Amino acid sequence: MKQLTDDRPKCMVELKGKPLLEWQLEALRGAGVSEIAVVTGYMRERLQNINLKEFFNPRWSETQMLSSLATADDWLSIDSCIVSYSDIFYDENAVKSLVNVAADISILYDVNWRSLWESRFDEPLLDAESLRLNPDGTLKEIGKRAKTLDEIQGQYMGLLRFTPRGWQELSRIRDLLDDKERASLHMTGALQMVLEEGRLPIYGIPYDGVWGEVDSADDLHFYNKRF
Repeated sequence: MKQLTDDRPKCMVELKGKPLLEWQLEALRGAGVSEIAVVTGYMRERLQNINLKEFFNPRWSETQMLSSLATADDWLSIDSCIVSYSDIFYDENAVKSLVNVAADISILYDVNWRSLWESRFDEPLLDAESLRLNPDGTLKEIGKRAKTLDEIQGQYMGLLRFTPRGWQELSRIRDLLDDKERASLHMTGALQMVLEEGRLPIYGIPYDGVWGEVDSADDLHFYNKRF
């Protein structure tokens, strides 16, 4: 993100004049989600005035996403929760696609990912990760380095839902790791571990609406022109 995050966390970078976080909050509230919390780390002080419940990861510079999300265990262990990455944008229809899913773990994936990736990257396979599905819509594989386009039936969007049982399974797997492995565990790696354990299925929910992930200043320029 270059200098764009020198004075703010990534979720406060603006797209079309509005912070990414505001896009997310509008979509969540538009879908009827009223209880919202934010997990903070880098430059948490920039988020003190947004009037949301805060979970803080004091080791944000040393750990990956699962360690940050684990600070919200009090919520994830009690009720079903939708989890959103902070560097994406989407509309309320994306959230509604997940709200009433009965699965213990479900993820949203973009079925039209290829056109978006080809617009963002000279070589889509350099960034795209595998996502393969079983005939019943459950995941077979996620988050691995894809060698061919045939390994990609969609792109995971960074928007997912856990029931307490689903979160308990991720927590159980995470607790089996040593400190170094636990600190380096990211979301797709953890989801792949759930698949390999075979105790709970993960359902993929197809989505073909508006969304995007912001990984660079070039992405911001692209989305500002596209939307």
